[in-house]
Amino acid sequence: MAPATTSSAAGPAQRLIRFNRRTSAPRRHQSPPPKKFKPLAEVMERARFSVVERTDYSDVRCEQCGSGDRAEELLLCDKCDRGFHMKCLRPIVAILPIGSWLCPKCSGQRRVRSFSQKKIIDFFRIQKCSDAKHQCASPQDSRKRRRRSGSLVLQKRRRRILPFVPSEDPAQRLKQMGSLASALTALHMEFSDDLTYMPGMAPRSANKSKFEDGGMQILSKEDTETLEHCRAMCKRGECPPLTVVFDACEGFTVEADEQIKDLTFLAEYTGDVDYIKNRENDDCDSMMTLLLAMNPSKSLVICPDKRGNIARFINGINNHSLEGKKKQNCKCVRYSVNDECRVLLVATRDIAKGERLYYDYNGYEHEYPTEHFL
Repeated sequence: MAPATTSSAAGPAQRLIRFNRRTSAPRRHQSPPPKKFKPLAEVMERARFSVVERTDYSDVRCEQCGSGDRAEELLLCDKCDRGFHMKCLRPIVAILPIGSWLCPKCSGQRRVRSFSQKKIIDFFRIQKCSDAKHQCASPQDSRKRRRRSGSLVLQKRRRRILPFVPSEDPAQRLKQMGSLASALTALHMEFSDDLTYMPGMAPRSANKSKFEDGGMQILSKEDTETLEHCRAMCKRGECPPLTVVFDACEGFTVEADEQIKDLTFLAEYTGDVDYIKNRENDDCDSMMTLLLAMNPSKSLVICPDKRGNIARFINGINNHSLEGKKKQNCKCVRYSVNDECRVLLVATRDIAKGERLYYDYNGYEHEYPTEHFL
């Protein structure tokens, strides 16, 4: 009886096992989907490269002019190993690059992005306000309404800084801001209309006008009101009538989109504030002197390589030639504003619509090599 009990108990279990095997789906070998390969040109463009150093570079020639002269000015591309004179490149290279360098062909053309209205508003963090706030009077208008008191005294009239006049057409203003946003994006920069103090660089406490060797001129109360009025307009999206364009010879540059009067405030030079000693080997070509301290180790510069505004794209003149000096239509002036050093760009004459903006890079020092500027 015992064996019969054992066999009868095993029967259902065996049938259950057979049922599971019979109903389970057979495993089929599925071939992987066909791989999609990228074009060879795209792979080579993004692939890491390594240039085999040659034993002799005496036969290197400039790809633009075909000359091998001025070997100290020849740049060798780290990808194709071809040579280029610093002056023959467009735009020219004024300072010897630090680290690896790629020629225009190997680096590729920067793609210029286009921005919608919403993206422009978000990019510049434009503040929306009521129509009543838009129709605020400029400091010049308010000063006209002030009544003089006391006796009249004959004195020389000091010229005041004028606020810029934004374009009346909102679509034109969006186009102007869009050109700046495209240029900043092409250089992988963030927009900033203020001086920025980053960790590891100079602190804000180091930017005091009292540290300036010989003192610094103080921005008057009226001009300070003009500066704040222009900053308020920019926050509302009423930017100065300027547009950023790309030139094959000069790179990004700035043009007047409306007529601009003499002594009009154009922009404040902004960017990261750092000590000059930290930037002695920096190849950034847009650094601006902010503070020349009695102690040289405390001198400061503005570095618009990661953050900045339209002032970063205004080009310099060739101050070694008469034709270059004639192109200057604005100047860079350092002022003490609320006991801090600030750099303002102001028009030095009437600027016509479509005229490009230029100023002298060597306004305070004569160390920047401008003799090769166009």
